[in-house]
Amino acid sequence: MTYCLGISVKEGLVLAADSRTNAGVDYISSYQKLFDFSIPGERVIVACVSGNLSVTQAVVQQLGQDIKTGAKDSLHTMPTMYEIARYIGYEIRKIHDEDRNWLDQDGIEFQCNFLVGGQLPGESPEVYLIYSQGNCIRATPETPFLQIGETKYGKPILDRTLTHESSLDAIAKCALLSIDSTMRSNISVGPPINMVLYEADSFEIRHRVQLQSSDPYLAKIRKYWEGALREATNNMPTPEWNRVSIDAEPDFSLE
Repeated sequence: MTYCLGISVKEGLVLAADSRTNAGVDYISSYQKLFDFSIPGERVIVACVSGNLSVTQAVVQQLGQDIKTGAKDSLHTMPTMYEIARYIGYEIRKIHDEDRNWLDQDGIEFQCNFLVGGQLPGESPEVYLIYSQGNCIRATPETPFLQIGETKYGKPILDRTLTHESSLDAIAKCALLSIDSTMRSNISVGPPINMVLYEADSFEIRHRVQLQSSDPYLAKIRKYWEGALREATNNMPTPEWNRVSIDAEPDFSLE
């Protein structure tokens, strides 16, 4: 399991991912889940992955190979972010078609998802979620974030704090809090956390960070957030009790 998210606002993008792939009792492993395919000054393309590790690694390897060999269709030749998302979906389907029968024989789950965000000339920054079937959806001003992997624990923070008008600094903090809250509730999500911040129309990623669980900044925001939640809870109005009359001895007769 893993947790990745992409956030798209007026000022730009933030993409972040944890690195955990297995959290068994006696075996924990970590692999990079965030990949930068950008050409500084020309186009920005960042992808995050979740799901079957062999499938996602095969797809990422093929994406890189297409760039290296100068293939007609690659992340560096597609003219729009939508076509990039469709191209990645095609590569996912191709790997599935090659491996599906062998994985099915042993009952191995082979689903995967991709998040891809970036900006190409003539377009605004965008984030797409690409499903295991190869189709995709786009983040919108009404729903400015997309998630893959273990999404439920980190979603409430995003729902309550993000808007399309949020600043990049604000969404970066929200992204880290979302991932940290997920790590707190589910051992299958873990460090290091990789995050990139992209400023719209800069066509270069100037801000990136990798955080271990013991990182002083991560510990600081975790402590601040927990303290703020406790204070907010203590300051909330107390429920107004006894507003509804409840019979102490309900009548269970059949009459």
